[in-house]
Amino acid sequence: MKPSTQTLGTLLIANRGEIACRIIRTARAMGIRSVAIYSEADANARHVHEADLAIPLGGSKPADSYLQIDKVVAAALACGADAVHPGYGFLSENATFARRLAHEGILFLGPPAEAIEAMGSKSAAKALMEQAGVPLVPGYHDQAQDLQTFVDAAQRIGYPVLLKAAAGGGGKGMKVAESAAQLGPALDSARREALAAFGGGHMLVEKYLAAPRHVEIQVFADGHGHCLYLHERDCSIQRRHQKVLEEAPAPGLDASLRRAMGEAAVRAAQAIGYVGAGTVEFLLDGDARFYFMEMNTRLQVEHPVTEAITGLDLVAWQIRVARGEALPLTQEQVPLLGHAIEVRLYAEDPAGGFLPASGQLALYREPAAGPGRRVDSAVREGDTISPFYDPMIAKLIAWGETREEARLRLLAMLGETAVGGIKSNLALLQRILATPAFAQGEVDTGFIERHTPALLPTPPTLTQAFWQSAARAYLRSTPNSVCEQDRHSPWSAPTGWRLLAPAQATLDLRCGAHSQLCTVSLATPPADLDEPRLVGRRGDVVYLQWRGDPYEVSQVDALSAGTAGAALEGSLAAPMNGSIVRLLVGPGQVVEQGDGLVVLEAMKMEHTVRANRAGVIQALCCEEGQMVSEGTVLIEMQEADHAA
Repeated sequence: MKPSTQTLGTLLIANRGEIACRIIRTARAMGIRSVAIYSEADANARHVHEADLAIPLGGSKPADSYLQIDKVVAAALACGADAVHPGYGFLSENATFARRLAHEGILFLGPPAEAIEAMGSKSAAKALMEQAGVPLVPGYHDQAQDLQTFVDAAQRIGYPVLLKAAAGGGGKGMKVAESAAQLGPALDSARREALAAFGGGHMLVEKYLAAPRHVEIQVFADGHGHCLYLHERDCSIQRRHQKVLEEAPAPGLDASLRRAMGEAAVRAAQAIGYVGAGTVEFLLDGDARFYFMEMNTRLQVEHPVTEAITGLDLVAWQIRVARGEALPLTQEQVPLLGHAIEVRLYAEDPAGGFLPASGQLALYREPAAGPGRRVDSAVREGDTISPFYDPMIAKLIAWGETREEARLRLLAMLGETAVGGIKSNLALLQRILATPAFAQGEVDTGFIERHTPALLPTPPTLTQAFWQSAARAYLRSTPNSVCEQDRHSPWSAPTGWRLLAPAQATLDLRCGAHSQLCTVSLATPPADLDEPRLVGRRGDVVYLQWRGDPYEVSQVDALSAGTAGAALEGSLAAPMNGSIVRLLVGPGQVVEQGDGLVVLEAMKMEHTVRANRAGVIQALCCEEGQMVSEGTVLIEMQEADHAA
C-alpha cells in the first residue's frame, strides 16, 4: 500500500456507543473534527452529543442504519470527511465499504480491502494460514455449504463441533452441536444470526475444544513495510462465546511462548500486506500448543488493556498510519508496563442464561477515573438500553504494577458502580475477580461453567432482617413532602417525632416476586453486618446491595396491586424485548418439555423460547417479524392431560 499524504481534518465515526465516544476523545486531543452518525434509536445517545457534528441515518435496526453503506458514505461526503473510522462490528471488516470510501477519496482507518477479504472470511484465513504452516484446529473451511457436507465434516472431525460464521465475530453466528441431531438446527440458527449481524451466511465447522485458553496478539503495521506486535491479551473468560474479561499480559506465559505467538502473528499480518491495527487470535491448549483461530482486521473491544501496559494510544496510531506516517517504535522498543484487566459491564441476566436485557437505566453510577483507573462508556443515567444493539453498558479497566494490584483496583471500581432498573452482570464480575482460581491466574474458556456455583449462587431467602432494613432504607430515603419550606421541621420527614406514640411505621413492600408487610422502629438500629447496603433511590424505588447481589424494593400500590398484568396461566411469555424471528410450532401441535417454540432475536443474537412442560399448543399470540416487549404472551398452551 502506498503511504497516503492526505491531510486529516474531519473524521467521521461509522459506529456508536462507547467506541464512538472513545474515538471522539482521541480525535479532539489531536485537533481533528469528529462527526457522529446515528440511528433513530440513538437520536439522544451520548456519542451524538459529544461529537462536533452528528448526522442521522434513519432506521433503528443495524440493517437499516449502521450497516447501510450508501447512507454512511453519503454522510461522510456531506460533512466533508477526510477519513472514516469504522470502530468494531458493523462495517469495520467490510471490504466493499473500504473500497467505496477509497473510490470517493476518503481514508479508511483500517487495512486495505484485500487484507480484509483475506482475513475477513474465516474459511479463507484458515486456508491461508494452513499454507503458511500455522497450526489449525481440525475443521472444514471450504466453499460447499449444503447440510450433508457439514454432516460429513462433523463426522470426520468428531463431536462436539463448533459452527461459525465465516465473516464476523463477537460470538454471533456461532453454535455448538453435540450430536448429528443438533447439527441441522444449529446450522440454520447460526446462519440466521450471521445474516442479521454481518449480511452473509457462509459457515465453517471445526472441532470444539472444551476449555482452551483464548490468547490474542495485537499487531500493528504501517504503509512502509514495518509490522510489530504489542504483546498479548488473555480473553479466556467468556459466556456464549463472547468475552467478559480480558487482561494483558496473559498470566503464566513464558517469554519463549509469548515471542513465538507474537512472531507468528506478525508473519500472518505480513503475508496479506496488512496495514493498521489488527488482532490475531489463537487457542492455547494445556500443553502450550497454540492454534490459529482468526484474525480481526480492526480495533478490538479490549484494546484498552494493551494501551494500559504500553502507554500507547492505538487510535492515534491508526490515524497517523492512515496519514502515511511510519510506526514510531521498533519491536524492541515496545514497552511492557505492569498488568491491566478489563471487564465488560453488560445489561443481561446471568442467572437467566445470560439473556440480554433492555430498558431504562433508572440508576447508573460509574467509578471515578484516575491513576490506573479507566472507564469507557456511552451511557448516562436515564438512558435506554435498546434491544437493537449489543447490550454492553461500559468497560472498566484497571492497571497495576502487578496483576494482583490491578485485580484489587478493579474490584474497588466495581464496588463503586451501580446499575438499577435493568439486570446486569455487575455481581458476576465482582465474583469472578474475587474467585481464588482467578486470583491465581487459573483461567480458560470453561471458567464460568466450572465455577458456576460460586459465580451464580442460588439467591438467598429474603430474611426478616432484610425486610426490616429495606423498610428503614425506604423511609429514610423518602424525600420531605410536608413542610418543604422548613427542612428541619419534624413534620417534614417520615421519621419525624410522634406525640405519645411509638416511633414506628408500617410499609407494604415488594422486591421482585416477593412482598412483605413491615412494621419498623424508626430509632437508629444496631449495626448488622448482614444488613443490606443502600445504593441509591430513584423515584419510588430503593436500590440495595445484599450478599453480593442488587435488589430493588418498592412500596406496593394497594389500588393497582390487584389488577397488575401477568401472563395467563398456561401461557409462555417473552423473556426479553426483541423481534420474533421464527415460529417453530402451530396450533394443535403436541410438544414435549424442552421443545423449541419461538425464536426471538435481541441484541443481534437468537434465543429460543422452549416449552417448560409437555402440552398442546392452543394459540399463537405473535407473528414473525413482530417486535415484542418482555412479558408479552407469545404462546398459549395446555397440559397434554387436560387437552381435549
